[in-house]
Amino acid sequence: MLKKLLLIIIIALYGQSTFAQQIQSPAEFLGYKAGEKFTPHYRVVEYFKYVAGVAKNVELQQFGTTNEGRPLIAMFIASEENIKRLDEIRHNNLRIAGMESGAVSPNSPVITWLSYNVHGNEPASSEAAMWTLFDLVDPANTRTKQWLTNSVVVIDPCLNPDGRDRYTNFYNSVRGMVPDASPTSREHMEPWPGGRVNHYYFDLNRDWAWQAQKETQARVGLFNKWLPEVHVDFHEQGYNNPYYFAPAAEPYHKDITQWQRDFQVTIGKNNAKYFDQNGWMYFTKQEFDLLYPSYGDTYPLYNGAIGMTYEQGGISAGLAVVTRNGDTLTLAQRVSHHRTTGLSTVEIVSEHAQKVVDEFKRFYDNSRQNPPGEYKTYVIKNDNNEKVNELAKMFARNGIQYGYGLANKSVTGYNYFTGLTEQYNVSANDLVVNAYQPKSVLLHVLLEPKTFIPDSATYDITAWALPYAYGLKAYGLKDSYKPAASTWSVVKQQPLTKTKAYAYVSAWQSIADVRFLSALLKKKIKVRYAETPFEAQGKKFTAGSLIITRAGNEKIDFDQVVTQTAADMEHEITPLSSGFVDKGSDIGSDDVRFIRQPRVALVTGDGINSEAMGEVWHFFEQQIGYPINLIRYQDINRIKLGDFDVLIMPDGRYNDLSSDNLHNWVRDGGKLIAMENAVSSLVDKKGFSIKKKENKKEDKAESKGRSTIKIYADRNRDAIRSSIPGAIFKLNMDNTHPLAFGFPNYYYSLKLSDDIYELLGEDDWNVGTIEKNGYVAGFAGFQSKQKINNGLLLGVQSLGRGSVVYIVDDPLFRSFWENGKLLFSNAVFMVGQ
Repeated sequence: MLKKLLLIIIIALYGQSTFAQQIQSPAEFLGYKAGEKFTPHYRVVEYFKYVAGVAKNVELQQFGTTNEGRPLIAMFIASEENIKRLDEIRHNNLRIAGMESGAVSPNSPVITWLSYNVHGNEPASSEAAMWTLFDLVDPANTRTKQWLTNSVVVIDPCLNPDGRDRYTNFYNSVRGMVPDASPTSREHMEPWPGGRVNHYYFDLNRDWAWQAQKETQARVGLFNKWLPEVHVDFHEQGYNNPYYFAPAAEPYHKDITQWQRDFQVTIGKNNAKYFDQNGWMYFTKQEFDLLYPSYGDTYPLYNGAIGMTYEQGGISAGLAVVTRNGDTLTLAQRVSHHRTTGLSTVEIVSEHAQKVVDEFKRFYDNSRQNPPGEYKTYVIKNDNNEKVNELAKMFARNGIQYGYGLANKSVTGYNYFTGLTEQYNVSANDLVVNAYQPKSVLLHVLLEPKTFIPDSATYDITAWALPYAYGLKAYGLKDSYKPAASTWSVVKQQPLTKTKAYAYVSAWQSIADVRFLSALLKKKIKVRYAETPFEAQGKKFTAGSLIITRAGNEKIDFDQVVTQTAADMEHEITPLSSGFVDKGSDIGSDDVRFIRQPRVALVTGDGINSEAMGEVWHFFEQQIGYPINLIRYQDINRIKLGDFDVLIMPDGRYNDLSSDNLHNWVRDGGKLIAMENAVSSLVDKKGFSIKKKENKKEDKAESKGRSTIKIYADRNRDAIRSSIPGAIFKLNMDNTHPLAFGFPNYYYSLKLSDDIYELLGEDDWNVGTIEKNGYVAGFAGFQSKQKINNGLLLGVQSLGRGSVVYIVDDPLFRSFWENGKLLFSNAVFMVGQ
């Protein structure tokens, strides 16, 4: 009897041990096979949590949440031995990169990071992420066990949960019992704004360096705590395309090393091996280049990794779609392809693990000892504390080391704004960045005045130098200088106490000043601005300076409310004891204008560029905290426009725009802000003065001797002669006009098109104009360069009691064009008051 009992116990224990070694596949856990359904994000998370609870070689981390509250997670997978010392491996990897001090342990595992579903309507990758995780933790999978002996694999299953659920909820709500594979069926026609973007309609795949969005800030924060050696960003492209994987297309940025280029080929060939075995179609070396620094492939490359994009055909494909070739592409196929390349990448990286780690170390050793580019020190002039502080924060988020001031104050360097080599005296509060540091490659890419473009057929913008984006004067020095201090010596204003002021004055030079104005207006505090410069109590104040007077604010505890608001925001204000100024116009003069608290509406909906609209929405809600109403374009003729003071028309298609209501509303005192293509929609409309600038002369020198017979193979090259995929131009600014308050007599604009307009008439204001020599950096086709001269890019038309603000280029581009934020704020709060 005792022997029988022992036998039962042994069998039971063996059964428990066997059960403990079994891990459910996604199909077993979810109750359906791969590709039969789209999995809601919460169920993806549940599967990862389930695996974390049963597998011994994983660690699950939640590193943030989305704007809509969905969790952001990453799973770390390694051998059981390595998972126990995961943090030790992380610190050792940072020591390899020189980001931390200390001895480097030998035989460090290679870190391969797999990121899925950054665009919400490219959902096959999150499905593949679950299967890739299962393959790596499945106890029966001896191949993956071998790879994990020298690898740590990180899986981020969904970079954009809000966008993914927006797409999958749409699809699940319109599909029938059987998927309709016809491309014309409604399940393949996403409604506006689509699932590609996040809650605020930002493209998260273009936000890696800038980190304007909550999701990216959290993700890149985690990424920089690890600095993986390999990073793959899984995408989908149009469903008529086959699969794309590395090597990437030209142009490559010149700072991408030969090793990084070569190992992309090695990985690509391993992927190709499996695709060849299955007869799957694929392509490489086309379309997806490696230049713009804020992608999920380029950002890792500039941080020493092998960064790659994998693109499966499948956007809007649903569960099944008939392609132009007559084949039916299914979700199951798309998942299988991504699953294959993910495992293939882990495999080939594992095979070359030591070499990959060695080259990663070489990258960072070279970064610290021999930084790229001709400039070894960058000096950012501190003309604006707030802008310099914002730039410093951006450097810090990216792990770029910086300081302030120089012991040797007189230096010679390249002036970004004049293009000349000049002598400059460095002040104690100037931002100084030495290139001899681990992140020197990323630093060079972000600060080089003119990005070298070996091939002009690029996938994104070609200029982004931060001094132009932030509007901060900068110098590139060929000599190496160490900053004199790690912090600046600005003495913060102590909170004002026991003050009884006639008025308070605030600067108007940065987004911080706009936030302060917003806070005051929301508290119903009446605010004015100075239309001309003035001096009072020994201080100089520029045009646009905010003036908060006791007069008109008697119903509140004036001094307490204003000073406490400033203190809460750490914002500097100056109390004035009198309205009588030393120079300029007195506080009670006509040159001090009242700012009405504007009721603002933003046009959204079908035809509107969702990303451009999202930039404005995010700016109001997240950056300045000011209320904004979202109205649909299709409702614009039905709603009562008189309920609003400001109407913003972002970039979009306004082909059927009926301008009568808009015209009447503006004449009655409304302010219309038209941006990008919205400007062109007002051309030739009743009452609107804007007119397209036409090229009246052909450039004979360019056309002379050219054959009139087109060569088919040159069609793409010929097309770029009139293209401008994001280049920087310098505008002349009339900074006496409210639209240009806070600016010098110039402004650097990022142009995404060659749109330019005729100068407005005598009764209107040409605030931002461009001359023939306005081009600064980035690629612009010859014909585009010829066209963008002697015309209008920023203007204000007076119309009845209202005004129309024309902004031809995007001042809020991806929220990293920091200098444009004040320009846009001028349009909202200053113009027409």
